[in-house]
Amino acid sequence: MGSRDAREGRAAAAALRPRPSDMADAPPEVLELNVGGVHYATTRDTLLREPDSLPAVALADTDHPRDARGRIFFDRDGVLFRYVLDYLRDGGLVLPECFREHKRLAREAKHYKLPGLENAVREADPRPPNREKGCITVGYRGSFAFGRDGLADVKFRKLSRILVCGKVTLCRDVFGETLNESRDPDHGLADRYTSRFFLKHSFIEQAFDNLQEQGFKLTASCGSGTAGGAAELKPGVDSEENRWNHYNEFVFVRE
Repeated sequence: MGSRDAREGRAAAAALRPRPSDMADAPPEVLELNVGGVHYATTRDTLLREPDSLPAVALADTDHPRDARGRIFFDRDGVLFRYVLDYLRDGGLVLPECFREHKRLAREAKHYKLPGLENAVREADPRPPNREKGCITVGYRGSFAFGRDGLADVKFRKLSRILVCGKVTLCRDVFGETLNESRDPDHGLADRYTSRFFLKHSFIEQAFDNLQEQGFKLTASCGSGTAGGAAELKPGVDSEENRWNHYNEFVFVRE
């Protein structure tokens, strides 16, 4: 008798929960969710796609929390739930290229009892769990090459050398054989920092590609120009070109 009374009590409580007028005429397979204040609409079949998942269990549980409008409520990150719902809809994971919250999304997947999604998130994380964090600064001094007609015949920038500053192990990890260490006096000491590395090539875009492939993100940059007209020029240096000398630095961070 006690269990019967309990079931009848839960049924009565469910009947008393508010049901908004705009959902009263909606087909029963269409459901609304409230996840941390963010509202979603989906189908019953989508929530039941993974029978052991928390959304499927919540759908069948009359005691699961609901908001004032009768929507199933989850006290979780409302923005990240969009990827949880996409996974339930499509059975796969597609993240934007700029996505950087893999650890948080994996935690959400674990909470919702979706091991397939959790594994997919970890596999999609471009940052291996044991990869070293750090900062690398890339700088270069350059100018613009000019023809005989000056600005009317401007060519492209000229880079004399690309400088690399940072922890030795990080620099070697990113640039590999393209890193020139000939001017660094402390060979053999790996756990240290240096500002005396430079690259064997003069393609700044190639350096940026190396950093991006290793999970580094550009966080800051600065540049300065030089007015070299007053100083005496070295032999072979064009005076117009000397006016356009500049130095730039770019700070990359891997978290």
